[in-house]
Amino acid sequence: MEEFKPKLIIEQVDRIPESAYIWHWKTEHHFPFHKHNKGQLTYVEGGVAFLYTRDKTYFLPARHYMWVPAGVEHYFAHRYPANFVRTIYFFKDEDDEQVPFYRQTGIYPVNNLLLEMILYTTKWDKDVLPGSNGYRFVKAIKNILPDISTSPLPINLPTTDNKRLQPVLRYINENMAEPLTLETISTEFNISERTLTRLFRSTMDISFFQYLKLARMIKAMGYLLETEKTISEIAWDTGYNSVSAFSNTFFKLVGKRPSDFQLK
Repeated sequence: MEEFKPKLIIEQVDRIPESAYIWHWKTEHHFPFHKHNKGQLTYVEGGVAFLYTRDKTYFLPARHYMWVPAGVEHYFAHRYPANFVRTIYFFKDEDDEQVPFYRQTGIYPVNNLLLEMILYTTKWDKDVLPGSNGYRFVKAIKNILPDISTSPLPINLPTTDNKRLQPVLRYINENMAEPLTLETISTEFNISERTLTRLFRSTMDISFFQYLKLARMIKAMGYLLETEKTISEIAWDTGYNSVSAFSNTFFKLVGKRPSDFQLK
C-alpha cells in the first residue's frame, strides 16, 4: 500500500492553480493545520466530523458539508475511518471575491441534488483540467453552492491558543455532565472568578456562560446523531436537569428541537 504523506497531498492540491482537485478516500488520515490556494468542499459519508480553524471549532453532522475558503488554516477530524470522505478543491474565479459565500467558512446542509453531484465526481481523481467534461461539471457545482447553501449551521465553538485558558476548555469539554459554574471552575484551577471572566472575554470575545452553553449544545448534537440515547439522557449528560430547558436552549441555538434534529 502506498504510504500516505499529508505534505505531498497538500502540495498536489495547489500544484496546478487552474485545476479542480478531486479526492475520495476511505481511510483515516491526520493532517496538521494547513491551508490551500483553492476553496474546499468536504462531505463525510455517515457519522460526524469536526472542522478546526485557528479560532473556531465547527461541528459537521451527517448530510452536511464544510466549506473552507482559500487561505484559511484548518484541519478536520472524523470518527469513522471506514466512511468515505469526499473532497473537491475548487479553482479560483475572478468574481469569487464578490460572492460572500466563497469567503466564509461554514457548515451547510447537503440536499439531494448536491449529494448526487458530489457522488458523480468519483468518475475523476486528482487534477481535473480546464476544457474537460469533468471541469465543466465541477464548475457547475461551484456555481450553484451560493444559491443552495443559504442556511449555514448556526453554531460553532471559539477556541484559543492561550496557555492559561486551554486546560480550562479541556476540563469543561471532558466534564460536561457536571454542574459546571464559574465558581467551580475557578476553584478547580485556582483562578479568581474575575480573572476567569476576563480571560474568556479577552481571548475569545465570549462569556464563560456563553461558551459553556455552546459546548453543551455541540456535545448534544453529537449524541443525537451518533447514539441511541433518549433526549432526557442527553439533557442529563450535557449538564441539564430539565429536559424542557435543554430543548429550549437547543432550539434557540440550532433552530430545531432536539427530536427534529435527531430525525434529520
